[in-house]
Amino acid sequence: MKCVIIDDEPLAVELLEDFVRKVDSLELVSTFNNAIDAVSFINQTNIDLIFLDIQMPHFSGIEFLNTIEKKPLIIFTTAYSDYAVEGFNLGAVDYLVKPIPFHRFLKSVVRAQQIFNPTATVQAISENTTAPELEQDFMFVRAEYENVKMNFADILFIEGLKDYVKIYTTDNKFTLTLISLIKLENLLSSKGFSRIHRSYIINIKHVKSIQKNKVLISDKRIPISESYKNTFFEKINL
Repeated sequence: MKCVIIDDEPLAVELLEDFVRKVDSLELVSTFNNAIDAVSFINQTNIDLIFLDIQMPHFSGIEFLNTIEKKPLIIFTTAYSDYAVEGFNLGAVDYLVKPIPFHRFLKSVVRAQQIFNPTATVQAISENTTAPELEQDFMFVRAEYENVKMNFADILFIEGLKDYVKIYTTDNKFTLTLISLIKLENLLSSKGFSRIHRSYIINIKHVKSIQKNKVLISDKRIPISESYKNTFFEKINL
């Protein structure tokens, strides 16, 4: 299948490019960092599959899909799960929530391939793919003029400040970066982290004690809000 990636996040594009290279049944034709530039290309080119981000500035993935004349197969990729129902109502093959693991990406491709070519089998699609890499235990965040590597094990907690977050680490420092707290929550929830407040995500392994509606991490007492309390306590079996 000839495919295109449309996403405004360079790191997301790089990850999808790497995934596509691992699947012999996919041919990456082009990538775009905004949906507006992709409209004429899609209308003039035979494309079988689009990996399409939903939340993009100026022109969303859903607006793009309603604009193009040709309708290739669509796999939505986004950091937000809120649009899942709308995505499927628009006939999307699948809906992938970032960060996207390779096995979940491959499952979507298999589904698309079965629609594109019903005679293809899962084995035929996956037998030539590279085995997924070991689970990543770090991330990169943008801080001032560089991308800073953050090891998950070194993060104590994260504090949300409107459009920015402060990531506090075990070296008694913090990194200020422009990213949403919900995006970090989606990334870190399976890595031993838990959101316990509208403004805080914590690394559970660094919790020293839990005192009523607060947790103690290092010398910081962090509030637990009622809306996150049950989920957090279930996560730590309390």
